[in-house]
Amino acid sequence: MLNVRKKISLAPLTTFHIGGKADYFVETSGVLELAEAFEYAEAHHLPVRVLGGGSNVIFPDAGFRGLIIRILDGGIRISGEKVSCGAGMVLFDVVQKVAAAGLAGIEHLAGIPGSFGGAIRGNAGAFGTEIGDVITAVKVFIQATGMIKEYQQKDCAFAYRTSVFKDNPDMIILSAEMRLAEGDRAGLEKTIAETVAKRESKHPQDVKCAGSFFINPVVRDEKLRQEFEKDTGMKIRGETLPAGWLIDHVGLRGKKIGGAMISDKHPNYLVNTGTATAENVMMLSSLVKTRVRDELGVKLRAEVQFVGF
Repeated sequence: MLNVRKKISLAPLTTFHIGGKADYFVETSGVLELAEAFEYAEAHHLPVRVLGGGSNVIFPDAGFRGLIIRILDGGIRISGEKVSCGAGMVLFDVVQKVAAAGLAGIEHLAGIPGSFGGAIRGNAGAFGTEIGDVITAVKVFIQATGMIKEYQQKDCAFAYRTSVFKDNPDMIILSAEMRLAEGDRAGLEKTIAETVAKRESKHPQDVKCAGSFFINPVVRDEKLRQEFEKDTGMKIRGETLPAGWLIDHVGLRGKKIGGAMISDKHPNYLVNTGTATAENVMMLSSLVKTRVRDELGVKLRAEVQFVGF
């Protein structure tokens, strides 16, 4: 039987540790419970938000006036080079488990916060690897119809930090299959450790934030691109420039509004220093976008979603 709870604090369920209470909250495991949760919301005329690892979301300080559905683990099954995972699994746990099984392909995703399903939705990537590269099929629940549908990789529209699922919020990812490659367990575990260390060297990973806040934008301004290469001594790869460099370029490194701060170590990290409110983060995000647009002519788009505002 569905266990719907009331007035559940959302802050501990997000990596920002920001947000008030949800009027209604339920955890589901399996498609039947998920369908029942949506039926409950419809019967009570409640807005719905599905929550995974809480890494790319900020809820209002006043809370969420509706039903939060949190998808639980779902488990992992490994058969040869084929791996099936539930959407609610923590991404880092998936990375570690497949490496322990001697399977290569997602070790460079180590340390990215959030759930497996959330990583697929946003086509999470790091250090030249994107999760969409190894996904072969994704099983989703279609909220509008209550039906289950399986999408093959070619139908997922994976692109830089997006997918068909991100563009269609009524598609709720239930599970997915990956095709990985044989690898050396010791070597993979070493790569994971090195990847986490590399992330840690750029910014402490135990802070209250969502990792990278803005998507690296496409920048075709040749003068700005040359300035980046001169400033960093790095060659540009592709059409994008790092959002963190652009934010730093307009002098916002370390900028604070209330308890929210642009990290002085990695300017694309917006950090809750301990007392930040959702309004603080929203104002700081707006300031960043305005300054970068006005001074550099570049439009930044946030990876993080403000829900219920």
